[in-house]
Amino acid sequence: MLLLDLGLPDMNGMDILKRIAEQGIPTTTIVVTAQGSIQVAIEAMRSGAYDFLVKPFAGDRLLVTVRNALERGRLEEIVTTYREQIDRRGFQGIIGASLAMQAVYRIIESAAPSRASVFITGESGTGKELCAEAIHRQSPRAKRPFVALNCAAIPKDLIESEIFGHVKGAFTGATSDRDGAAAQARGGTLFLDEICEMDISLQSKLLRFIQTGTFQKVGANKPEEADVRFLCATNRDPLEEVRGGRFREDLYYRLHVIPMTMPPLRDREGDVLELAESFLKRFAKEEGKGFRTLSSAVRQALVFYSWPGNVRQLENVIRNVVVLHDGTEVLPEMLPPLVNAGAPTVAVSPVVPVSSLPPNPAEAETIAVAAPARHVLRPLWQQEKEIIEAAIAECGGNIPRAAAHLEVSPSTIYRKKQSWESGETG
Repeated sequence: MLLLDLGLPDMNGMDILKRIAEQGIPTTTIVVTAQGSIQVAIEAMRSGAYDFLVKPFAGDRLLVTVRNALERGRLEEIVTTYREQIDRRGFQGIIGASLAMQAVYRIIESAAPSRASVFITGESGTGKELCAEAIHRQSPRAKRPFVALNCAAIPKDLIESEIFGHVKGAFTGATSDRDGAAAQARGGTLFLDEICEMDISLQSKLLRFIQTGTFQKVGANKPEEADVRFLCATNRDPLEEVRGGRFREDLYYRLHVIPMTMPPLRDREGDVLELAESFLKRFAKEEGKGFRTLSSAVRQALVFYSWPGNVRQLENVIRNVVVLHDGTEVLPEMLPPLVNAGAPTVAVSPVVPVSSLPPNPAEAETIAVAAPARHVLRPLWQQEKEIIEAAIAECGGNIPRAAAHLEVSPSTIYRKKQSWESGETG
């Protein structure tokens, strides 16, 4: 905190105050001066002063002002940190600013430094592997290997070899020794995707590996050690798989230390547009196309569609548009019919031209009576607030949908609402 007198011998205190603001120096300033006037006070406050004391002043008044200034600075630091945490546009390669994704980011940050296994669930296409990669990159093992293995994509008779490796001659086609994912991930992270697809007979060997840190290659006669951090994922309900006897209960509890759910795209308010614009820029650059933006009608169509295939489906749709079309703006007719079918039609009130008004003074008077009364001029922020709140109400409380109608980003509406609730009017 800074106590700043304005009448300094070598420099004007107001210049110091302005320089503090220009350089963003993190301090709370109380201006002290004998030159007490309304104009000086207003200028000081506009330049960033927290408070203004006119000499002479009581000691108690100074102490209270200093205490309040320090407390305000502390609260501002907390609020700034909190806003940075809840207003991230993305995290470690994951795109999304919705509240659902902010919760995911916080879990990743908390879980990453640990050795504990993380069990990621979520529908297909929600980005479970991206989440696993983010955990690895945030962890102390970031410089070590990240090995991903899709248990559903490997034939049942080969998956043991893929995980643990094999020695030469262990089976037909094993022409040389080969390290599996366990050895490749040594010192790093092993991500087992679609783990509920793993054969029940192999689950016991995986459990032993997790418990002891040792494994044995197919055909080998001695075990090997590997320090591995386990992450796994599934699009099924793992407890249902346990109850159905398809997934070992002891393995479930070994892996299910930190549970984490990736939200479906339909529950990530506003993220569909952020993702679509990001995909559009990337694919347009890759394909050498001129696309730069989405039309308002396309934005509405994307917001209103339910996206059963989640982020992967949205990515494929945007790639399809870029590959098959060209232009500067994505138009509704470029979208696949299924995505475009649910887009709403926005009704526009007709405007009556002046030439169609009746010449009869009596009829004109009737129209004048029926017309709405002229509103008294009000601050722009109040009118903006009323328009936004009316749009949200019209869309049943769905902010992304209201944002699509108003042709603004959902994050803009969230920030506006936050400023109104905190008493700000700007």
